[in-house]
Amino acid sequence: MNKPPIIWTNVLLFTLTFLGAVVAVPLYAVTTGIDTMEWVAFVVLAFASGLSITAGYHRLWSHKTYKAHASMRFLFALGGALALQNSALHWSSDHRVHHKHVDDNDKDPYSANMGFWYSHIGWMLREYQAQRYHDYKNVRDLQNDAIVMWQHKYYLPLMLIMNIGLPAFLGWLNGNILGMLLIAGLLRLVVVHHCTFFINSLAHVWGSQPYTDKNTARDNGFIALFTYGEGYHNFHHIFENDYRNGIKWWHYDPTKWLINTMAFFGLASHRRVTPQERIEKAQLQMQLKRTESSIKQLANYEELMERLHQEYELLKSHLSDYYNAKKALLDAKKDKLSSHQLAAQVSQLKKQVQAQRKTWRTLTANYA
Repeated sequence: MNKPPIIWTNVLLFTLTFLGAVVAVPLYAVTTGIDTMEWVAFVVLAFASGLSITAGYHRLWSHKTYKAHASMRFLFALGGALALQNSALHWSSDHRVHHKHVDDNDKDPYSANMGFWYSHIGWMLREYQAQRYHDYKNVRDLQNDAIVMWQHKYYLPLMLIMNIGLPAFLGWLNGNILGMLLIAGLLRLVVVHHCTFFINSLAHVWGSQPYTDKNTARDNGFIALFTYGEGYHNFHHIFENDYRNGIKWWHYDPTKWLINTMAFFGLASHRRVTPQERIEKAQLQMQLKRTESSIKQLANYEELMERLHQEYELLKSHLSDYYNAKKALLDAKKDKLSSHQLAAQVSQLKKQVQAQRKTWRTLTANYA
C-alpha cells in the first residue's frame, strides 16, 4: 500500500527545530552559558504558549466549555501563534474530528490505535487525511469569532512575529539576542511542542481508566505535569464539555486555575461543569466492570455477581436520592423558602451514601 505524500514543510520544521534544540542549545550553553533572564523568558513563554493551546484552542474554542472576554481571546490567539500548532480554526477542526471519531483509524486524525509515533507526531508528517474538513464545516461557530478569523488569516506573519520577533526583542532588552532566540525561542518551542503532543500520544496509552473504557484515553497525574493539566484525559473524553480536566483540588490543572482566575476578574464566564452524580455513576460503572472481570474464574461467581449487582443498584439509588435532595435544597435556598427539613434530609441521605460507598469499596476491594 502506497503511503500518502510527505508534508515537507512539517518534516523540515520538526526536524530542524529538534536538531537545533539538542545540538545548538547545548553547544551554546557550554561555550557561552545561559543567564537567569533567558531561563525566566523560557518559562514565561512556555506557559504562555502552552496555556494558549489548552485554555484557548482546546477548552475555549474546540469544546466551548466557557466564554472568554475579547482581551483574553486576543492573547490566546497570539499565544497560539507562539505555540506554532496551526491556527485556532484549523486546530479546533482537527480536534473536534478526533472527539467525534476517537480511535477510528480512518477518521480520527491522530488515532492512538495507529501507534505512539503516529499519534504523537507522525500524523502531521504525511497527508494521511488530506480530504478531511478543509472547508471547516465543523467549526462554523468559530467563523463568527472575529479574533479567530483574524488569527487564521494572518497566522503566518503572527507566527514569525511571536517566535522570532518577540524572543529577539527580549534578547535585545537583555543584551543577547542569540541566547534569547535559542532558549526562549527554539528550545521553548520544541519543549512545548512535544509536551502538548503527549496529550495525543502518551495520554492514550499510559494511565488508568476510572470513567470509561470505550476509548483509549487515560488519566495520568504525571502526564498532567507536562501538559498544563491535560493529563486527566480519560475524564476529558467522557465529559468533554467540562472546563476542568483535573476535578479534585489536588489535581495539577493550571489550565483550570487560569480559567478560574479569569472568572474572578470578570474575564471568563459560563464555566460548564459536569454534574457530580454523573461523574460518580461513571466511576461506579467502571468499578463494576473491573470487579465482574476479576471474579469470573471463582467457583461462587454467580452468587458474587448477584451480590455485586444488588450493592451496585442500591448505591446508584442512594446517589440519585442524595443529589436530588441536594438540588431541592439549593432551589429552596434560592427561592428563600424554609429549608430546615430539606437540610436534615440531605444530611441523612449523605450518611446513607457514605455507608453504602463503604460497603461497595469493601466488596470490590476483595476482588481487585
